[in-house]
Amino acid sequence: MYISITPQKLSDSYGQSVSDFVDYLEKENEGLSAKEQEHFFDQTNDHVSPKSVIDHIDANTTKLKKVEPKFYAITVSPSTYELKHLQYHSQDLKRFTREFMKDYADSFNREISGNQVTVNDIVYYAKIEHQRTYKGTDVQVRENAPFRKEIVKLHNDLQKINRGELTGNISQIEVRIGKLSDQAPHKINGKLIEQGMKKEGLQTHIHIIVSRKDASNSVSLSPGSKYKASEVELHGKMVKRGFDRDQFFDKAEKTFDRTFNYQRNFVEQYASRKDFIKNPKDYFRALLQLPTNEKTIALKMLRETGLKIPSIPMTQGQLAFKALQKIRKGLEVAVRSSSMGI
Repeated sequence: MYISITPQKLSDSYGQSVSDFVDYLEKENEGLSAKEQEHFFDQTNDHVSPKSVIDHIDANTTKLKKVEPKFYAITVSPSTYELKHLQYHSQDLKRFTREFMKDYADSFNREISGNQVTVNDIVYYAKIEHQRTYKGTDVQVRENAPFRKEIVKLHNDLQKINRGELTGNISQIEVRIGKLSDQAPHKINGKLIEQGMKKEGLQTHIHIIVSRKDASNSVSLSPGSKYKASEVELHGKMVKRGFDRDQFFDKAEKTFDRTFNYQRNFVEQYASRKDFIKNPKDYFRALLQLPTNEKTIALKMLRETGLKIPSIPMTQGQLAFKALQKIRKGLEVAVRSSSMGI
């Protein structure tokens, strides 16, 4: 499961309203029948209109400065394994979102009117999407870029030759284009992967718009806070502050597993991924000590991220530092471009 939390983009190119983001999330509904469309929902309502989302989020901004984000965008991307485990993607993920947002509220070290923040204090709207497109930053697009650039140039040369603006051997150019297409590392149904192309496989994910202010429009709740849990004096009294992302990610994972009775493999576990980042030697040692069937699945999952691991150490004696560093570097890239991140 990959979870990202990003603040509202504030610049000359982005307005103060959430309307642009709402419009963006509505695009997947274009061309679909009313029955096929996915709608915004919150903790209690299954169908909230885009206008209601915009009106509520934009109005819930009292005392926020122009340079402060008015909302945060949370994206939850279950892995292929997690999605395959679900029976009904839309209904199941809607149910999960409502439990997930309880974890979000619990992760604030804040009180409102003397009580710990609960999900009833959170103003949010969520939407399920079933498609993804490749971005320019995706590794597949970046690695295909040199091949695509040369192919585009050759196609332009062909057009110039046909118009008489350039001389050249058309057959040789066409052969060169074919070879470049064959050499490009990433394709879907024989077509080079490029920015904007739809991704294959299960791509269902959740977008959540969360207001910066609480439901009373009086308390600021920022998941971007650099403080996990602390107190600060404000107007003569001590006030709690902070948001514990580490706790949030851990709780969200456990909530998914509990809700759907999902048996999470070692490489999918949040705690394991933290070990990978901080203590790679311990990570691989623990991986090697897994029962054979679990280890087989773990290695398969790692390979499916795009990581080539023919030389992964298979015994304790092979846990060489250089090998670990090489594998770690490759796995970091694979994790960032997959749904195994945090």
